[in-house]
Amino acid sequence: MDQIQFMKKRVAVIDCGTNTFNLLIADIEDGTWKAVFNTKQAVKLGQGGFSKEGIRKERYLVGMDALNIHHESILNYQVDETYAFATSALREAGNGRQFVSEAKERFGIEIQLIDGDREAALIMKGVRQSLDLEGEVALIMDIGGGSTEYILANNETLFWKESFPLGVSRLYEQLQAQDPITPEEQNTLEEHLTKVLGSLDDAVKEHPPTLLLGSSGSFDSIVDMAHFKYETDRKALANPIATTHFDGLFDALIGSTKNERLLVPGLQPLRADFMVIAMIMIKFTLKRYQLTRIHQSNYALKEGVLFELAKKMTETE
Repeated sequence: MDQIQFMKKRVAVIDCGTNTFNLLIADIEDGTWKAVFNTKQAVKLGQGGFSKEGIRKERYLVGMDALNIHHESILNYQVDETYAFATSALREAGNGRQFVSEAKERFGIEIQLIDGDREAALIMKGVRQSLDLEGEVALIMDIGGGSTEYILANNETLFWKESFPLGVSRLYEQLQAQDPITPEEQNTLEEHLTKVLGSLDDAVKEHPPTLLLGSSGSFDSIVDMAHFKYETDRKALANPIATTHFDGLFDALIGSTKNERLLVPGLQPLRADFMVIAMIMIKFTLKRYQLTRIHQSNYALKEGVLFELAKKMTETE
């Protein structure tokens, strides 16, 4: 019997997040995908606050510039199809749909505005490809600029997922903390997390996790900082984070100023404003749900999209 030959397709996936627009170009063939090019552009769409009045003009223009740069890469790599997704900032902004229309008109990029539930599902499908949970229930945590997704899942089953308005850019704008953050401000943030995360409390009781599995920028930064501070290795798909290393980084950052954080090896300047808030959120999650193991995944939403596309191609050929 002749072996079935599957079509090869080159696709681009753009994750239009609140802080960064991320581009991943990959070849899909035989039900799998292989990365060809990966890059990101800082946009900080939420700078100045989250409101229905819309993204501020200067941040709107930065977002368009980022799409222009990604569009050039897409042309250079001769991509067959482009898929773009927008999350919290563009989803909520009064001029978000205008941004989507302009992206289509200028670059031919059709951005899908997805809700938090869809965002969480794609993140889960991405993260699952990076780490074999071997039946363990993981609490997946994806810290974005406008929202944070919490997901309870193992390799086979999605038990629960929810997107919360707890992105680091949003909390940074709301808290207006001093530099460095004060203990009182940290307490205020933790009290807010306690109030908002009631449904997660209930879900964890029903499906107790055994580890925290983090994806996206803040967890990537922890791995990068640990590499320089503790000489740890960085792996392609997923990395364990020792709790002693996390605690050491937390202690070093919690009392730091932005200027001091800008000098921390492994911490991108983009994250200097927000990293303290992210660290407080992670520490809160570990303590509240009595988790002593942390892993980071290099895969998230973009890789979840590629998983779906590869599966769909095998089903239709």
